[in-house]
Amino acid sequence: MFRSVDDVAARLAETGYLASPAVATTVFLADRLGKPLLVEGPAGVGKTELAKAVAEVAGAQLVRLQCYEGVDESRALYEWNHAKQLLRISAGRDESWDETRTDIFSEEFLLPRPLLTAIRGDDPKVLLIDETDKADVEVEGLLLEILSDFQVTVPELGTITATRRPFVVLTSNASRELSEALRRRCLFLHIGFPDEELERRIVRLKVPGLGETLAESVVRVVGALREMELRKVPSVAETIDWARTLLALGADTLDETVVRDTLGVLLKHQDDILRAAAKLDLDAV
Repeated sequence: MFRSVDDVAARLAETGYLASPAVATTVFLADRLGKPLLVEGPAGVGKTELAKAVAEVAGAQLVRLQCYEGVDESRALYEWNHAKQLLRISAGRDESWDETRTDIFSEEFLLPRPLLTAIRGDDPKVLLIDETDKADVEVEGLLLEILSDFQVTVPELGTITATRRPFVVLTSNASRELSEALRRRCLFLHIGFPDEELERRIVRLKVPGLGETLAESVVRVVGALREMELRKVPSVAETIDWARTLLALGADTLDETVVRDTLGVLLKHQDDILRAAAKLDLDAV
């Protein structure tokens, strides 16, 4: 998919994703080695967007498994179309059970979910397993066969093996520790908050109408907020939202009134807003 690390950075940039050297290098190695990529970091730093950008670059179908507490095999892997099976059984009352059973447990009655969808077919796919840490520990067992051998075993049909391996991205906010067995199968990438230069480039790219001076001020203020002891510091996504907010308000510069009135775009807890309003010194940033 990629010729070099520089090729990764250049092609991702064409989609609007500005990758740091560490991100570009790890994506290149995941592609070249055929290994799943486990991406950890705070919410809003671009973990999910990275998978979307890779899919766009590759012209691949993005297959997404959104993890949450309670997600199970039927939601992640496959399930049978029970309503259709019952109709088939009712229509074939004169047949023996062996004849009916062979029919109803066939491809026609199988409902593939994201994990199975990702390994079927010859077209390129990017499998995004999003917020893996929110799923129950048992779900990781479902992932091990996929990530090791890129195959799924359906008892009634046998083992389905990928003819073309998908590019796999797992994301995690590290709300719980993932198993060593899962980590061992992946390359690891941590995406933190970008440095000022990269974040300024991201803001200018995503909010092209924002002036250079105001973009610099936005990034510096967000950096100052991240150094405070807040419940939830602003991520890159909030930085972009704030820049768009200032543009919509027609602000040319940052003053105390504008910042105070728009802190709710950056911060999501009232005690954080009060703390930031009391401690933030615009003259110092």
